[in-house]
Amino acid sequence: MRSWRKMLMFRGVTMGVVGVMAFGSAAAATAYHNALSQIDVQDLDGLVAEQVTPKDPSDPFKDEPVNLLLMGTDIRDGSNADIGGEVSGMRSDTTMLVHISADRQWIEIVSLPRDTFVDIPSCQLPDGSQSQPYRDKFNASFEVGSGGTSLKHASACTINTVNAMTGVTVTNHAVVKMNGVIDVVNAIGGVKMCLPEAIHGDPASARIDLPAGENRLDGKTAIQFLRVRKGTGMGLEMRSDLTRIERQQAFINATLRQILSAETLADPTKTFRLINAALGSLSADPAIADPGKVAGLAWSLREIEKRNIIMTKVPVYDTVEGTASGLAWSPESAEIFQRLAADQPPEQVVLPDVEPSGSPSASGGPQDGGGDAGTDDSGDAETGTGDTGDAGDAETNEGSESGTGNESGTAGGDTGKKPKPKPSPSPEVVLDGVCA
Repeated sequence: MRSWRKMLMFRGVTMGVVGVMAFGSAAAATAYHNALSQIDVQDLDGLVAEQVTPKDPSDPFKDEPVNLLLMGTDIRDGSNADIGGEVSGMRSDTTMLVHISADRQWIEIVSLPRDTFVDIPSCQLPDGSQSQPYRDKFNASFEVGSGGTSLKHASACTINTVNAMTGVTVTNHAVVKMNGVIDVVNAIGGVKMCLPEAIHGDPASARIDLPAGENRLDGKTAIQFLRVRKGTGMGLEMRSDLTRIERQQAFINATLRQILSAETLADPTKTFRLINAALGSLSADPAIADPGKVAGLAWSLREIEKRNIIMTKVPVYDTVEGTASGLAWSPESAEIFQRLAADQPPEQVVLPDVEPSGSPSASGGPQDGGGDAGTDDSGDAETGTGDTGDAGDAETNEGSESGTGNESGTAGGDTGKKPKPKPSPSPEVVLDGVCA
C-alpha cells in the first residue's frame, strides 16, 4: 500500500508535468506553497498496520477533450528585460495549441507559426471599445488585443483568432513570460538535450554557444535556446521561425521526458521546486488555476505513454501580401484541425489493445493501433525495416519462421478463444536534439 508521502510526491510530479505545459497561476502557487509550509508531515510507513489510501483526485474535465492555448510572450518588463532587452508594448512569441484527448491516451502539441497571414476578428479592448477586423500576421492579434497594457485582453484576442482560423474551440489558456521558463527549467535541475551539431547564436539576437552532443541546459541557457533565430547550427543559418519551431518542439519534448524520468520522480526536493515554479510562473484561466483541479487532470494522464505525446507542425508555404512577406497555411493544414476538433488521434499514436467484438479474423490484424509494416515508424516496407518481429502484421503472423502464427493457432484450437491482438512494436520517433 502506498504511503501518504509517496502519494503526495507523485501527485506533485503529475501537477508539475501539466504545469510545464502551462497550467497554474501566481495566486494558486502562493496558496499552495503556504499550505504545504504549515503541514508537519509524519511518514508512518511501517509503523501502522493498516493505512487508508488517499482518494485519487478527480479530473474536472473527465471524458472531455481539453484544448489548451499556450502563449509565450516577448514582454520586456522587469526581469524579462534583463533577458531580451527593454522594449515597450506586448508581443506574442511562440503559440502552441495543446490538445489532450478525452480518453487521456494521447496529447498533440501544434505550433502555430507567428508569421502566418490571418484574419484577426474584432476584439474588445481594455477601454471597452472594439478593434476593427483586419488582416495581418498571427502574432499581431496579441498586440492589438492588449491595447498596449492588458495581458487579459491580449490573450482573449489571440484565442478569438485561433478559434476563427482553426475551427477548434480553445477551452483553456495560459501565458508564459520568458522568466517563467527559467524557473521551471531550474526546478528540475536543467534539461538534457543531445544536439546533432554545435549551436552558435548571433549575439545580437541571443547569447548562446553549445557544443554538439549531450548538454544540460539551465534556465537562462534554455530561454536563449528557445529565443534564438540567427546563427549557425540546427537550422539557425536559415533565420526562420519555422526552424525555431522545430527546436522549440524538441526542447518541450525533452523537458517532458525529464519530468517523467526517475531523475525527477526520485527527488522530492526537485519535485516541490517544480510545483512552485510551474504554478508561480504562469498566468492561466480560473478553470485550471486551482491546484486541486490541476492534480485531477494530471492524475488522469499518469499512464500516458511518452510516444503518444505528439509534436505537429502546420504545413505552410511562403507568400507575399501587399509589400510584406510571410506564410500561408497549406490546404493540408485543415485536416489537422478537423481531426483535433473531432478528438481523433494522429497516425503515430499507439492506442491500448481493444478486445475484438467481431469475427475471429479481427484478431492479429494491423488495425489495432500499431499499423502494418507499411506505416510502421521503424521504417518503410520496401526496405524491410518495418517487418522484423512485427507481431501486428498479418503476413508475418502467418509464417512458421517466427513461430508466432503457429502458436496463435494452437492456442485458439485448445481453448476456442483467439488471443488478444497486440500493437506492432514500433520504436519511438525521437526529434533532433532529444536524447534517446
